[in-house]
Amino acid sequence: MTIRVATAADAQYADLLCQWYIESAKQRGTGIAKREPEYVKAKMLQGNAVIAFVDDKLAGFCYIETFESGKFVANSGLVVNTELRKHGLGRAIKREIFRLSRTKYPDAKIFGITTSLAVMKINSDLGYKPVTFSELTTSEDFWKGCKSCKNFGILTENERKICLCTGMVYDDITAPPPPEEL
Repeated sequence: MTIRVATAADAQYADLLCQWYIESAKQRGTGIAKREPEYVKAKMLQGNAVIAFVDDKLAGFCYIETFESGKFVANSGLVVNTELRKHGLGRAIKREIFRLSRTKYPDAKIFGITTSLAVMKINSDLGYKPVTFSELTTSEDFWKGCKSCKNFGILTENERKICLCTGMVYDDITAPPPPEEL
């Protein structure tokens, strides 16, 4: 298994990754925001993504979004090839995107929203704490990303205070990085 910061050469995988997001949303039956290939490519070009391979085959991906001038950093878009799930790859990818976030934005609050119990467990192991949405970024750019999620109506009906997602934040900037194995 190889997990590394994505580069411009990885842009060739953007269409496939976006297809994986769609398939994952259908399989789970939960809300997952749609991503466009150009957006995924931009994350790769900025050095704000990690990509994983198993036996030289694309295995997974996750990226960083920044808000409020780097005060908040979201680790978003975790996706793992369906054939390779349940073997710790998602956990390893999340650990690497977390490390990249801490390296590039050491003073930021790292956060995410998810409906996935597995992602909540990984985030908790990394030191994230569940929070109300009022403790997340107020950036309109972040919240407009939720528009393509099937649960967007729930979010807007509740004035961005409640949704089916759980918000989680890591804000202990003095803590050491996570151990190699969680």
